[in-house]
Amino acid sequence: MKAARLMTLSILAIGVLAAATTSRPASTAVLQALPVDLPGGEGGIGFDDLGFAPALGKLLVPAGRTGNLDLVDPASRQIVAIDGFSAQRGFERGHGEGTTSADFGRGLIFASDRTAKQLLVLDPAAGRVVARAKLAGSPDYVRWVAPTGEIWVTQPDQDRIEIFTLPAAGPPVPAHKEFIATAGGPESLVVDAARNRAYTHLWKATTLAIDVKTRAIAARWPNRCAGSRGIALDPRRGLLFAGCAEGKAVVLDLLHDGAVVDTLNAGAGVDIIDYNPRLGHLYLPSAKSETLAILGVSKAGKLSLLATVKTAPAAHCVVADDRHQAWVCDPSHGRLLLVDDTLPAIN
Repeated sequence: MKAARLMTLSILAIGVLAAATTSRPASTAVLQALPVDLPGGEGGIGFDDLGFAPALGKLLVPAGRTGNLDLVDPASRQIVAIDGFSAQRGFERGHGEGTTSADFGRGLIFASDRTAKQLLVLDPAAGRVVARAKLAGSPDYVRWVAPTGEIWVTQPDQDRIEIFTLPAAGPPVPAHKEFIATAGGPESLVVDAARNRAYTHLWKATTLAIDVKTRAIAARWPNRCAGSRGIALDPRRGLLFAGCAEGKAVVLDLLHDGAVVDTLNAGAGVDIIDYNPRLGHLYLPSAKSETLAILGVSKAGKLSLLATVKTAPAAHCVVADDRHQAWVCDPSHGRLLLVDDTLPAIN
């Protein structure tokens, strides 16, 4: 891994904290971002989904074109690259090559390979691929569903989610079980284990709540997005967040049938979002405006713009870790941009 170069990114802190916390004067904060190079990323990486596995203590970074899934230690910045995915020499704009999504469960990592149309199982302790299964369609999101012990893979080209099970013993080779039809989607996927629900969007204006045990569409909620994209969850407060492509965040109240609590415009070209429940901060990356908006979320679900960070062209995805850090993808340079979020928590 190349030595990381420090880069200071100025942040204009918007003085709206008082609306979400105790009275606090407007201030200007300057945060620092640290570009973190990834193995083989020099030619660019078509990033898509990024994840953080608390039980593993690592970021899951599907590094597309490189043929690797990178495990990043958020404390030391050390990176372990696990290969075995389809690789491509040249970077094409977009994120259609190799691995683009991963999740962690039962001590294993489950990851997509878009090029091969396969679901791969990795042993993070051994640092290698231990099983593969053929997918019925082109994959997008991969999620471990703890309440049922299943792996769900979204396939938006086919308007469905494909479900896999794992054997009780022996090699962990996923087996196809069934499909869930999601006409007009699915886009993004997050699992709410406490409520036995999974949430996904349709491409336009609608969010679905799916019962993970019965597979039924339990609810359809208007989300006010012209283009529905990213999704994030605060299970304790019962809040679901939608990122809209036009540059907007929307808060849905799970305790009141998905009612819209608040919206806030920030940036342009929003895609994959994330949330830090300890801070009450929602991260909204915007590919077109080349910014990361940090939003405060009150207990009632009201939004406030805390800061806007300059990022990079096409920086459309972000993941939060458990150290009050946000990691933004930088596709053209094949690296991550690390933002240390020192802004006050919203309680």
